Amino acid sequence: MDDDCWRAGGWPHGTNNMGELMAVLDLFRSTAHLPGEDLHILCDSQYVINSVTKWMPGWKRKGWRKSDGKPVMNVELLKEIDQALVGRKYTFEWVRGHAGHDLNEAADDRARAAATAFQQGVAVRQGPGFGAAAEAAMEAAMEAVAPAAQATPAATRAGSMPAPAETGRRPAFGEPSLFDEPDLFSVLDEDPTPAPGTDASPEAIVEALERELLLPETRSDLGRTGVLLHPDFTEIGTSGRIWTRDAMMMSLEDNPSGPTELEILGADRLGEQTILLTYRSHARAGTALRSSLWVHDGAQWRLRFHQGTPEA
Repeated sequence: MDDDCWRAGGWPHGTNNMGELMAVLDLFRSTAHLPGEDLHILCDSQYVINSVTKWMPGWKRKGWRKSDGKPVMNVELLKEIDQALVGRKYTFEWVRGHAGHDLNEAADDRARAAATAFQQGVAVRQGPGFGAAAEAAMEAAMEAVAPAAQATPAATRAGSMPAPAETGRRPAFGEPSLFDEPDLFSVLDEDPTPAPGTDASPEAIVEALERELLLPETRSDLGRTGVLLHPDFTEIGTSGRIWTRDAMMMSLEDNPSGPTELEILGADRLGEQTILLTYRSHARAGTALRSSLWVHDGAQWRLRFHQGTPEA
């Protein structure tokens, strides 16, 4: 796997989870001519790994619904992956993203390049694919599913990135579709913070975002939590458990919990782009002392680290 063997792409409207799922689906499609090959898949998305290896069998038994009865998100992509897995041998290995892993960094570079090209309105560099076999696989896939412009960041070492099947016609640019969710790249162009005014201070903006993140309707929305949580987000919970971003997002979607009130204790500017928010939370389970580290990534404020301690 090198510069001569990769493919990248996406959609005009999509989420990071859709891109990550599509990269895995694309890998299986582009290696379909090698059914006996034992694939060793390096992936930085725990959401994808858990979906494929842990959750998908239960979802299928329940008619592609979660334990709470709600429909599974990205179900069309997951169904395509489920079909592509038949008869294949594979293992997943989780690698930490943005940690210097050569292949992970190479995939990230190509994914961001695709997103940037789409934003700038220029042709996306899709990559050479997986040799001649990939071209045949790409043509077959494009006939089976609706094509779309390249946008959502996703990269794989092989194959093409066709869009999932939708309604038999290609949506017009900007038109909502079955998969229309917040795009983690386009949303960064505009800060959606519910600021009290145009001259709101960074401290006020961060406090508003923290309050929004505590709302059950926000916590159950993967698209919105994906915007609010920094890609490198971690949390040390009140139980002492360390949470990654993907694990936290999936946990919140399944169990957003009840409303929580907060009592601000302080909002300290640690730097031009960093604010430490401390507060006391009041919920049915009791009170806790909490600290949240928010960073400004050049476009908006995002939660980088959180820790909670039960109050004695």
